[in-house]
Amino acid sequence: MNPDQLNLLSSVSTPTLHPEGSTAVVAVTRPDFDADSYVGQLWEIRLADSRRRRITRGFRDTAPQYSPDGTMIAFLRAVPDGKPQLQVMASAGGEPIALTDQPLGVGSFAFSPDSRRVVFEARVPEEGRYGTIDGVSGGLEDPRLVTTNKYRMNGLGYTADKRLQLFLVEVPDLDCEPFVEPVGRAKVARDQAKADTGRAAGPGNAVGPDPAGSGGPNTAVPASRQLTSADADHSMPRFTADGGRVLFTAALADDADTTLVTDVYSIALDGTDRQKLSNLGESRLSCGAAGESLDGAWLYYLGTDVSSSGLDFVARNTALYVAPAADLTDVRRLTDPEGTDLSATESGVVAHSDSSVLVLNQTRGTVELLEMFPDGRHNLLADGPLVVTGVASAAGTAVASYTDAVTMGDVGLVHHQALVTLTDFSAPLRDSAPVFAPLEESFPAPDGTAVHGWVVLPEGEGPHPVLLTIHGGPFAQYGWGYFDEAQVYARAGYAVLLCNPRGSAGYGQAHGRAVKEAMGTVDLQDVQAFLDGALEKYSSMDKERLGIQGGSYGGYLTAWAIAHDHRFTAAIVERGYLDPPSFVGSSDIGWFFSEEYTGSDPERVAAQNPFAQIAAVQTPTLVIHSEEDLRCPIEQAQRYYTALKKQGVPTELLVFPGETHELSRSGSPWHRRQRFEHILRWWAAWLPSRVNKPSPHADAASASAAPERQ
Repeated sequence: MNPDQLNLLSSVSTPTLHPEGSTAVVAVTRPDFDADSYVGQLWEIRLADSRRRRITRGFRDTAPQYSPDGTMIAFLRAVPDGKPQLQVMASAGGEPIALTDQPLGVGSFAFSPDSRRVVFEARVPEEGRYGTIDGVSGGLEDPRLVTTNKYRMNGLGYTADKRLQLFLVEVPDLDCEPFVEPVGRAKVARDQAKADTGRAAGPGNAVGPDPAGSGGPNTAVPASRQLTSADADHSMPRFTADGGRVLFTAALADDADTTLVTDVYSIALDGTDRQKLSNLGESRLSCGAAGESLDGAWLYYLGTDVSSSGLDFVARNTALYVAPAADLTDVRRLTDPEGTDLSATESGVVAHSDSSVLVLNQTRGTVELLEMFPDGRHNLLADGPLVVTGVASAAGTAVASYTDAVTMGDVGLVHHQALVTLTDFSAPLRDSAPVFAPLEESFPAPDGTAVHGWVVLPEGEGPHPVLLTIHGGPFAQYGWGYFDEAQVYARAGYAVLLCNPRGSAGYGQAHGRAVKEAMGTVDLQDVQAFLDGALEKYSSMDKERLGIQGGSYGGYLTAWAIAHDHRFTAAIVERGYLDPPSFVGSSDIGWFFSEEYTGSDPERVAAQNPFAQIAAVQTPTLVIHSEEDLRCPIEQAQRYYTALKKQGVPTELLVFPGETHELSRSGSPWHRRQRFEHILRWWAAWLPSRVNKPSPHADAASASAAPERQ
């Protein structure tokens, strides 16, 4: 694909399934250049004949859920420049009804088993912040006094002044009269009645929180009742099987600010009687994604062991835990975290049979679908060269959303350990842009370790310039899903190498923990070995024209590589983790991340620090960063760029305003397009291909620095 075809990347949400198991609904979302935003609607898919139809026409409709009785579909709708709000519509069709008007929008939500209520999460702004007082913009707000480790997050900003709380709202009659905003005398009378009610209540007599947008009589949305108010984020709400309580995840322990421990809790529907359901013994787990089995006999949740310190998160796989609802202390771990990683089960466990649940396992570049039983038995329901992204179950039927080498997102029916494809939302993409198939490879590192990955070759016989591309994390993985980066570079005439070196996820905890306090050692050896193996095997690759690039941890390893390996013609360091000591004080996760990965001994940290090795860099380097990146703050890039500049290395700094660490994945469509265009411009200047050549208007010095070779 070309950068201007990003608007053809249609991604598919986790599906929802009608209780009869007959019809699925998904949200299909894509970047849109005209709106410079992401747009999308809900689509209905009939399982019997794969017929599909668009059932909403909002600007951005996402996260659909059927009600348990099948009569309704709830979803989130956002208008341009607006926050997502909860809507509900008849499943047979019709105009949706707004259920919320939260000032900062709504996150995850769930129906009650009787379909009469919805519980949802929403951020509640402190008074005086985020527009709660007219005329007080962000730059004029009161100062913030920070006393905690956890006070901000990439993509979200400050967190302690807008905690995520849970709310309960009654679902109105879908046939009720639509709300009409009063005008004239009726508006005066309403405003007077509100004023009289406020004076009668008097100061300090309010009962419970009353956030903006909570609704009430004679308003456009029904009244919502806030269930939680603790100074913490409360997330992933679900009802228990009997509908009597709400499950959620939060970090409410006394040491919550100094550990990564989280717990599963439940509360009554009036917000009282909060009960802790996990870490009831000596375990130190980061728990979440809880749900009960259909029969209500079992509580399942995911947990990651963060050790006795509560902070050892490095390459810790996520496991599934289960406990009888009648005795939550009798908890059992059902999966072995050494070889199974359920971290991809982001939307929570999915109840399937009376007692079993569905989960997603990340392994060797794939994400497979498993059915787990409380006695530890499991069934493999779907695997192969694909990445399952979400699943729904009803009436013994399961459907899943997925991506693979030729689709950005589609829906399949789970049948005989495979997915039977029901949709083809990526057809416009394939019709407009060739898909370059990834070739699976494994090459040995110097110590014999197999380095697994993929090669994506462009059209033509070659010789093709080569781009070694390194993923972030480091505990992440390249895989079989459609990857826009590889497709853009292959279309531009480059052979693309993607591998999972030690430190990556999907190959067991020992593989992932191999770089703990040893970054830049075996991980560098592995990517070099994969490059050497590919160059030896594929004669179409040009061994003399090599580029290297990566983002986040990939930016780290790129910067580390060009300080130690000088065979690369040029490099791109994007949103890099480049100086661990300064990262500790500037990153949203700096208070724990660096010391867990690189250790705290100054000499050992220096031995893993790209900035400490920067004097050895000779490779021309493009540095890319986002102004609002709180994960790898922009000072990492600015200082790295300046140091290269001072020592005479050809370099450029490309800065994106308004973007965060997620630029390449969810930044504005135009910024994502411009990012690709600048990357291709850089490679055209230093590593031209038959397709990607320097522009006639390019800077003459840059263009002549690396003359084209045919």
